[in-house]
Amino acid sequence: MQRSSLYRALAVTATAVVGAHLIAGGTASTQPWAGSGSAEQFTLAADKSGHRWASAASATITPGVQTNTQGARQCTANYTFVDDAGNVYLGQAAHCAGTGIGNLSDPDGCTADSLPLGAEVTFNRGGLPMSPGEFVGTGHLVYSSWLAMRQNGEQDRNTCAYNDFALVKVAPEDVGKVNPSVPYWGGPVGINLTGTGIGDRVYGYGNSALRFGIAELCPRIGQSKANGLVAAGWTHALTVAMPGIPGDSGSAFLDRNGYALGTLSTLGIGLPIVNNIGDMSHELAYAQAHSGISGISLVLGTEPFDPNR
Repeated sequence: MQRSSLYRALAVTATAVVGAHLIAGGTASTQPWAGSGSAEQFTLAADKSGHRWASAASATITPGVQTNTQGARQCTANYTFVDDAGNVYLGQAAHCAGTGIGNLSDPDGCTADSLPLGAEVTFNRGGLPMSPGEFVGTGHLVYSSWLAMRQNGEQDRNTCAYNDFALVKVAPEDVGKVNPSVPYWGGPVGINLTGTGIGDRVYGYGNSALRFGIAELCPRIGQSKANGLVAAGWTHALTVAMPGIPGDSGSAFLDRNGYALGTLSTLGIGLPIVNNIGDMSHELAYAQAHSGISGISLVLGTEPFDPNR
């Protein structure tokens, strides 16, 4: 399958990027897929993480919080992570730290420009197009798949096209404000390792400033439009009743069972509008191999997954 004329769901203050071929071919991916990884390799229960998390009701830093990288690019955090040293991270899209629009015919994380590691990221609530909203915490960019792929000389076309993931280390003084549950839906209860079937339900939470703070517009329900073998499992194509828009970039999607499926990366042009998300197990496996962060794991939610809200 090949798609053209896509917008990368960039931050509100940057224009959406036009372009890209979603390449299904290329060399075979070397990342785990369909059973070659294990849940234990990727996830950690909240009560086994060594942290006393804020309650879901009181936490101000969670998946779904707005992120602003260097004060310019607003995106949405996806999942919470910890490492062997006890540091806490939130995930966002690598392109949230991008510094240009790249090659319009083929945006490619292996050649795209990015802010360096160490770039400041703030966490905000209630941001609007002309205001960042309430400041609730800070962090720094410590891993970017784009930077890692360039450093590694990555050649796999699917990896370059779809590996759009970054980690923001939460400042120690703000860790007590964190809860790992996805707002509204709860979970994640695990990580998806087998992909999706055509028509499978998916559940997302986008928090673009372009939604003008209307909380009811943040939860999203969609359907998978392709099976999990597209692009060697690196991406999932979805149709969503309220598609992701600029500022939703990086936001989490859960599968029909509440497992972490992926992170929002691109928005297709046409009818129906198609969102494309990077596969979380692939992106996390790459980060584990190339971030230099020991024991990075996705933290499961403290709240149960409920698809019937």
